[in-house]
Amino acid sequence: MEALIAGAGPAGTHLAIRLARSGWRVTLVDPLPEPSRNAYSSGALPLQDANRLRIPDACRSAHWWGWQLLNPAGVEHQWWSDDPLGVVLDFAALRTWLWNEAVRAGVELLAGQRVRLLRLDTDTAAVRIHTNGESSEERVYPHLVDATGARRVLLHQAGLDVDSPADPLLTGEGSEWVLQGNDRTTERWRDRLSFMLGRQWIPHGYGWVFPMQHHQLKVGVCRLAPPAGSRTSLNTALKRLLKRCGLDELPVVDRHGGIVSSTVNRCEALGSGVLRAVGDSASTANLLGGEGIRHAMDSADVLAKCLLSGATLQDYKLSLNRRFNWRWSLSNRLARKTWWGLNTESGDQRIARLIDGLSGQASAEDLSELLFDYRFERYGLRLLPYLR
Repeated sequence: MEALIAGAGPAGTHLAIRLARSGWRVTLVDPLPEPSRNAYSSGALPLQDANRLRIPDACRSAHWWGWQLLNPAGVEHQWWSDDPLGVVLDFAALRTWLWNEAVRAGVELLAGQRVRLLRLDTDTAAVRIHTNGESSEERVYPHLVDATGARRVLLHQAGLDVDSPADPLLTGEGSEWVLQGNDRTTERWRDRLSFMLGRQWIPHGYGWVFPMQHHQLKVGVCRLAPPAGSRTSLNTALKRLLKRCGLDELPVVDRHGGIVSSTVNRCEALGSGVLRAVGDSASTANLLGGEGIRHAMDSADVLAKCLLSGATLQDYKLSLNRRFNWRWSLSNRLARKTWWGLNTESGDQRIARLIDGLSGQASAEDLSELLFDYRFERYGLRLLPYLR
């Protein structure tokens, strides 16, 4: 059996590896000429998920033991664990590892190239693979996968409804810089995930500082604004955050950015004919914390199982819904309510009260379960205002 996968991020590459190791002939196409380009991802995930996904140590830039939240006034709240809670990934190293694993599995990896859908039928899809518009080749495949992330390139080319008024796409945008520090300048940010919440940091969003190896820091801002929300430059907000945190004098090693998008109820089309969407293209990115990597790889596992068993598109959608259960929609509803409303004094006051409440009630492990596992039950009454 053959398949073409457009997009060699975590979802597309993980899927390619799974299918190739099961005996499929797989072609993986990505417009990036090399995996280290635009390595945009804050890359924080729980230790148990990094181990479950078998992410090698070479891709783990740092471990973290604690949480640090800075409220709108800049007051720090900290939670600490005796054991490491998670890792911060080197996303360029992760993508490089995945590409190498794909090639070792026998995948045909076409870097620096793009896919154009020519024809989509019930049993085949015709595509054109081209390099910067200079040369092209037409091919036909019995299976086609859109793993192009928030752009949803093939879904759009197929004319599928991915942004309906009943369940519209919500899009977050982010910018991240990698800074080079030293033992003294990074001390305040080591061994923890730090988040900055409030409109004085960035309207309709949040900022972060994550540790990396060799005294480097990932510093970024992202926002999920309503249609008529603030459009202040992300880099302006990022520079303001750096100055407020005393990091504005550190050398910048790298700059990158990107978007993430998802629907709240995940009712959009996930394919047609032989076309399937996976990862961010299938709305697996979580908007509350801007997470994508582990969910993208999990969705690839779900799709691999469906493709190998000959399951229908409806079966695939049901399988995804079982994997990303009711907590998913609740989390995205919280994201919309929280980030859309975080542009007023009352919004700042509400987020400050929430942080104060968590500071008095929760442990570091509780916070991880809340923010990574979406375990909202313990804080249900406190979260109800965000759902109105």
